[in-house]
Formats: sequence, C-alpha cells, structure tokens
Amino acid sequence: MRVRSGRTVRDLRRENRTAVLQRLYFDGPLSRFSLGPATGLSSGSISNVVAELVADGLVEEAGSVESAGGRPRTLLRVSPTSGYMIGVDVGETRIRIELFDLTLTELARVERPLEAAGPRRIDRYDVAVVVRHLREGIAEVLRAAAIAPERLLGVGIGVPGIVARTADGAVVHGQTIGWDAVPLERMLRDSHLLPETVPYYIDNGAKTLGQAEMWFGAGRGARNAVVVLFGSGVGACVVSEDTRTGRAIEWGHLTVRVRGRRCRCGAQGCLEAYAGAEALLERWVEAGGRPPAPADEETALTAMLAAAYPAAGPDGTSARADTTALAVLEETAEYLGAGFSDLINLFQPERILVGGWAGLQLGTRFLDSVRSYATSYALSYPAANVRIDLGTFGPDAVTVGAGILPLADFFARGGRGTEPEREEPLPAWRTTLQERAAH
Repeated sequence: MRVRSGRTVRDLRRENRTAVLQRLYFDGPLSRFSLGPATGLSSGSISNVVAELVADGLVEEAGSVESAGGRPRTLLRVSPTSGYMIGVDVGETRIRIELFDLTLTELARVERPLEAAGPRRIDRYDVAVVVRHLREGIAEVLRAAAIAPERLLGVGIGVPGIVARTADGAVVHGQTIGWDAVPLERMLRDSHLLPETVPYYIDNGAKTLGQAEMWFGAGRGARNAVVVLFGSGVGACVVSEDTRTGRAIEWGHLTVRVRGRRCRCGAQGCLEAYAGAEALLERWVEAGGRPPAPADEETALTAMLAAAYPAAGPDGTSARADTTALAVLEETAEYLGAGFSDLINLFQPERILVGGWAGLQLGTRFLDSVRSYATSYALSYPAANVRIDLGTFGPDAVTVGAGILPLADFFARGGRGTEPEREEPLPAWRTTLQERAAH
C-alpha cells in the first residue's frame, strides 16, 4: 500500500540513510546526539539507521568526545574502505585515471598520453585507442591498490562533448574531437573488464569539474554557480537550486563574432575559436609569436605567459615584455569577459569559478581583466552580485569530479548497492498519519 506521495517504507529508510551518510561525510565525525539536529531525525530513527549502517560496514567509530555531565559520546564517521570509485578524465592531451576510497583519498593513478598520429588533432581521439587506454588503465589502478573489481561503486568518466542517455547506455557526441554518436558505455561493457554490477557514469568533463568544485572546492555553499572549464577548448557547468547536480552547457560554442574565425567544431565565430588555449596559441603564431617547437599546448602556453610577463632578473629588473603576446592575451581576456557576461545575464549566478589547466595558468595573470570586461558587458544588477574567482582544484579536478558521480548515486540510494530492493508498503498507521498530513 502506498500513500498519496507514492513513498514506501523502503523510500523512507533510504532517505534516512542518505541524510545520515551525507552529514557524516561532510561534517563528521559526529556523535549520535549531534546527528539528530543535523538531520532532523528523531533519536530513535538515528539509532536504527546508525545500527544498520554499522552492520553494513559503511559507518565506524572514530573516538569519543566528552559530554556535559554524562558519559563520553562515541563519534562516528564514514568508513573509507567500505567502497571504492574510479574517476577518469579524457582530456585534451592525456587520459588520467584515479582510484579513490570512499572518502576520495587517492589510492592509485595512471596517465596515458593522447598523441596525434597525423596532422589532424582528432587523430589522437581514435575511439578504439581511447577505449584501450581506459580498459588498461582501470585494470592497472585496481591491480596497483589490490582492489577487487566487485568492490567498486562505479567508474565515473569525464569526456568532451554532449552525452546522451540511450537504451544502449551513454553515447558521446563530441563534434570537436570527431566523435559522432560514439556508444562509449557499450564499448566498455563489451570489453568485460568489470562485473555487470559495476556501473559506468559518463558525463561531460565540465560537469565533473563542477561536481568537484561544488562538493569540496570554491563553490561549496553556493546555491547558484557556473564552473568554467578552460583547456584546449572551453565549456561550463551550471548549478542552480533546480539542478543541484549541475548541467553541462556548450558555452564554448556561443557565437561571439559573426563570420569570425573558424572553430574546430566547424562553425564560425565561436568563443572557443578565440578563447580556447588551442586557438589562443594559433592567434599568437598568426600575429608573429614564436612558441617553442616541438611543444605540447601546456608547454607552449607557459612560454607565451613567460614572454608576456617576463620574470625579474637577479638585479630586480625585468626583461622586455613580448608586446605581441600581451596584445593577444588582452584580446582573449575581452572575449572571455564577454562570454562571462552572457553567463551572468542568462543564469545570474552567485559565483563563476574558472578551472581547467589553461584557466589555472592564465587566471592569476589576467583574471582581473576578465572581471572588468565581464562586468562592463553584463547587466549591472546581476554583475554586482556575482563573484568571479579561480577554482581551488588543480589538474585533478575532472577526475575527482568523475569519482563523485558514482559516490553521489551511492548516497542517493542510501548506501545500498545497485541491486533492486524488495518494496515494502508503509504500515497502515503510518499511511493514515501521512494522509492526514497531506490534508
């Protein structure tokens, strides 16, 4: 029997377990006494839920704390070894794979370079090569940490492009990397690397970056934020009260100049064609700049910044700045500022956070210019109520955020596995009370 809301005993238990696990995870260690006010549950419910979670191995004791006039109170925390997650970043120049325990402590990592086999950038994203790297890398981190695959809560993977959910699993539409409806989840399943019970969570890399910043970084506590991923290209994740898990948007393909530069997606005038690191370096070369050769994008961008902002010598004097590099960077700051103004006007966020390897390199140098342009192009009211900062995560942000994907689902299920649970109806007395409350 169900109440009007359709909730069952199973739903109530799951919600209570989720509330306790999340409070212990983010604010623990906590005592049973402290968990009551933190979760809004009665002392009886807390006792029952904690007993279940301890019996399941998800919660363990973590010392004690003195109480006012009574016995010391036992502290509880989430057990780090009660589950494991893998986070993957399919990036611009490499694939990074990390294994985490339940508290997101890194246990093992492996990196696989993505090297272009020909003159075209998309060569490095050959689907078969990427899947092989994923298959071998996942097996390697599990082997390095001596973790059985069955103990994984899931594998989270951040990818470039749009991810569609189909009956065949996650399908990736990555126009800038030459992926046209790639059935990535099915391809990984077909490799039979992991048991069928271990889920894959595949999503846009900007969204996984946003997950990391909102859970543990500069976005924590914000109700509305935009997290920007700035690498070879640019993308963004919008988090609002309606979309707490975030929504990836193809911000880099917003048109900022009609009939402008050709973007790697094929269109003209996209923000990414001016503000992505790949395009930024191309514009520097077109203007007469000389990046070191051969060099990957990260090395070349470091050289460009060094040319534009030369370090002081031993005598305290600075070398002459490369005016060409400075001019290209200033123009890029204006394009980014204009792009930020669109985010401000459209979503009115409390915070805009800049991450990604290029964002972290460039941010300290010209974030002030980006802020100035953003506020000048945006409407005055939302511009006055937004803060633009660098994210607090380093280059591991996408992999950490990818690891959060299975963890968030695990919490939403109250720490249960992926197997379906037998549904129990609410008892008649509980049904009557809830029906009365509904009226």
